[in-house]
Amino acid sequence: MGKKLLLVFFALLSMFFWGSSFVWFKEVFVFYKPITVTIFRLFLSYFLLLIWAKLANKYEKIQKEDLKTIMLLAFVEPFCYFLGEGFGMQFISATLASIIVSTIPLITPFLAYFLLKEKISIWTIFGLIISFIGVVIIVSQDDIGSISFLGIGLMFFAVFAGTMYGIFLKKIVHKYSAITIVRYQNFLASLYFLPLFLSLEFKHFISVPITWQAVEPIIKLSIFGSTLAFILFTQVIRNMGLSIATLYTNFIPVFTTIVAYFVLGEEITIRKVTGISIVILGLITSQTHTYFKIRRMEY
Repeated sequence: MGKKLLLVFFALLSMFFWGSSFVWFKEVFVFYKPITVTIFRLFLSYFLLLIWAKLANKYEKIQKEDLKTIMLLAFVEPFCYFLGEGFGMQFISATLASIIVSTIPLITPFLAYFLLKEKISIWTIFGLIISFIGVVIIVSQDDIGSISFLGIGLMFFAVFAGTMYGIFLKKIVHKYSAITIVRYQNFLASLYFLPLFLSLEFKHFISVPITWQAVEPIIKLSIFGSTLAFILFTQVIRNMGLSIATLYTNFIPVFTTIVAYFVLGEEITIRKVTGISIVILGLITSQTHTYFKIRRMEY
């Protein structure tokens, strides 16, 4: 019982870190542009994961035959994912961004159906419809003229990249530890971002004075969002299974809403709470079939 409670705590803490990352993005965008934030976040996270792997004696190297796969993974996520998320969050609120991203586990089965011919549960379809209604409710709280469809579109591009990542990950997920995969992804994605950073944002980067207020959000994104949250959630997946662990991602927009209220002053309205609740209901509904299937196997 004590171990289960600890795993629940790890899961909720990792969701809190990931939910807070949307707020930290908003904080750092006051100083730096999206590619600058992302490349330094990835570099720092890579070195943190490298140190962690060395200290934990879990350092692995990717085999030559898997280099193509890991390069493709890094291109889809973090590269494409962070392009969509980083630029998308310049146009929409942290809360709405987290809600859109939280639909990744919901969209994945549909892409898996078209690409891998995997079956789609009727619960997944119901969940998608319910969650879509919740997103519409949240978006409709603003005047139609104030809604950034560009920002929403970029966030859904990030969602598409995230779902493709999950599909491609199946090829190597059983060959290497999660820490090894993410470490290589972060390093390769940093290389992908480097030409964009040098050509588009380097001049802006060197023109901004380096202050603790500007650097702190990047450090928090690296330590908590890209490193610690991942390590904690890896333990949850290892002990509870991926399908059950995924249920906790439903808490991400909840934590984002709370943190954004205290840090950014984003308003919490009845419409927003209602919309978030409906989105979470849709996400839970989409995973109901998997949850009870696993429970039947346990008993």
